[in-house]
Amino acid sequence: MAVSGNRIVAVVIGRNESKSLQLSLGSIQSLGLPVVYADSGSVDDSPGIAKRLGAEVVELSSDRPFSAARGRNEGLALALTRWPEAEFVMYLDGDCTLHSAFPEAAMDEFDRDAKLAIVTGHLTERNPQASLYNRLCSIEWRSPAGRIENMNGLGGIMMARVAALREVDGFNEIAIAGEEPDLGARLSLAGWKLLKIDCPIATHDADMMHFGQWWRRAVRGGHAIAHRYDRHGTSPMRDGRREVLSDLFWGLVLPLSAIILLWPSHGISLLLLAGYGLLYQRVLRHYHATGLSSDDARLVSRFTIYSKFAHVVGIVRYLRARLSGQYRIIDWR
Repeated sequence: MAVSGNRIVAVVIGRNESKSLQLSLGSIQSLGLPVVYADSGSVDDSPGIAKRLGAEVVELSSDRPFSAARGRNEGLALALTRWPEAEFVMYLDGDCTLHSAFPEAAMDEFDRDAKLAIVTGHLTERNPQASLYNRLCSIEWRSPAGRIENMNGLGGIMMARVAALREVDGFNEIAIAGEEPDLGARLSLAGWKLLKIDCPIATHDADMMHFGQWWRRAVRGGHAIAHRYDRHGTSPMRDGRREVLSDLFWGLVLPLSAIILLWPSHGISLLLLAGYGLLYQRVLRHYHATGLSSDDARLVSRFTIYSKFAHVVGIVRYLRARLSGQYRIIDWR
């Protein structure tokens, strides 16, 4: 890899990652990159595995709520004490393996543009056919290469410029989900650029086999959307605004209206529920237009409707957390 010195450090975050951590850390170490593993209260041997593999390890204390944002911040802080000359950080989750071509491809982009803060690439699912929920994740990762302006498409697998992270004070640690779009919005508002390149970045292992796991992850997504809107919905970014309005309409206003008007309308209000058929057809056309297979397009269209209800639960949970000031991680596994 054509990267001199320790220009790049890697930070892997995880919680109970014993099944996948060796592959994740090995994919980084095989490229010669120094790596820190940040652990969020694992009850398995994840920290011990990382230490035995030669990674620097930071175990997050339990005196504050765990979050991916906090793991990334504390992981980078430790990395910079060990390798203070590092200019870039490669963030990876413990259930992902890094693609060997990505760091060099990302560095080419960073070296071309001094205002580039984040570079990401194509994420793929390791076992998309293992369950329909894994298939949904595989579809979720699909997005075109190019400049990132809709922060909904920004995930945590990325390479970032350390100077840009410092300028915006890194990740927001109270964000238990949606910390990546929040970071992207703040970077964009500060004049930085974000880019997705046409290069694979990593392989992800969702290992999602049950509806309950999918539902909890979708609730977490609603929490993230609410956080994004609260932070940046009224800024020039208008981040999360469209998603919050859509979720509230389809997941709360429409079904509640059908129920409230049921008696005075003599049951005619139930016709409002036909709107879900229209939503299904609209989403189906969108995914067909992106080249998705008919089976996958039907699958994601159906679950898009289900997700509206889960997102409303997540939005309510966010509002409760905001009022109490206590944000707790939503663990979907």
